[in-house]
Amino acid sequence: MGLYFFIYNPFLPTTAAHTMNAPVLTDQFGRRIDYVRLSVTDRCDLRCSYCIPEGFKGFEEPEHWLDFDEIERLIGAFARLGVGRVRLTGGEPLLRRNIAELAGRIAALPGIDDLSLSTNATQLDRHARALKAAGVTRLNVSLDSLQQTRVEKINGRDVLAKVMAGLFAAQDAGFSPIKLNMVALAGTNDDEIDAMVAFCMENGFVLRLIEAMPMGATGRNAEYLDLQPVKERLRSAFGLIETALPGAGPARYLGTPDGRFNVGFITPISQHFCETCNRIRIAVDGTAYMCLGQDEKFEFRPLLRGGCSDAELDAAILDAINLKPERHEFREAPAKILRFMSMTGG
Repeated sequence: MGLYFFIYNPFLPTTAAHTMNAPVLTDQFGRRIDYVRLSVTDRCDLRCSYCIPEGFKGFEEPEHWLDFDEIERLIGAFARLGVGRVRLTGGEPLLRRNIAELAGRIAALPGIDDLSLSTNATQLDRHARALKAAGVTRLNVSLDSLQQTRVEKINGRDVLAKVMAGLFAAQDAGFSPIKLNMVALAGTNDDEIDAMVAFCMENGFVLRLIEAMPMGATGRNAEYLDLQPVKERLRSAFGLIETALPGAGPARYLGTPDGRFNVGFITPISQHFCETCNRIRIAVDGTAYMCLGQDEKFEFRPLLRGGCSDAELDAAILDAINLKPERHEFREAPAKILRFMSMTGG
């Protein structure tokens, strides 16, 4: 049995429990788990070359998706146990009907103080204001190229104009800063990194460069690029210094001395961050995955639909956290994980 530290008084009101007892959820390796990435759909309107393969049909049946009441109850339980950060992901989360309503319900939960969302932005121009009003505090937007032909090649559709419209609609709605996620692919878009830096500098976006991960056949076939040399080149070329930004993710940041531009590096292969991992992922069907690069999981849907008590749900969460492994094995066993990223939750 692994170790965890948890303080919770069920006889106090939930808000008092958070302020007075400050629950801390810790895995067996001493890492505090305070961040849940929640997939609200495994569907996506794109077919990015490193994610969902063209023609893939193995999506989860909608009747297996957690409904809004189940999601609210599950995230509420995580919040009781010390999780304060939630990110809505997919697939493409904006394809989930009434997503702003769900965001509002999660944002209102006692203990949730940071609600963010990851999106490909093809639907963002229609949803930005409603998401902001619902309580979403931060946005991450996928954008792998500024060239129309490359966007079509990488994403499977020519959606550059839609993404740009979504980005500027989000700015108009008051989101700031907005982080742009660029999966850096050798021989595909690595020659565009400087152009993306310039674009973000000009428009006030934060750039995050991401190494492709070997998840499913698409991930293993992606053109992996080691970001360590890129990081040092950008440091020198733009006079960047080590910095930090708000958020619960694993990016290591460099920024301009005046703070006007920041670029993050997410490097699960060249410099993994497993020792500080503070998150789990919950798929659309209620399956919690403890690590992108391992198979440990815990299914919450049977409990939620079986009439479990709050105490039983809390205990199940503790059991699930206890399954979290020490680290992934992307380098040692790149073919180990067969599920695609959209099945796990981005």
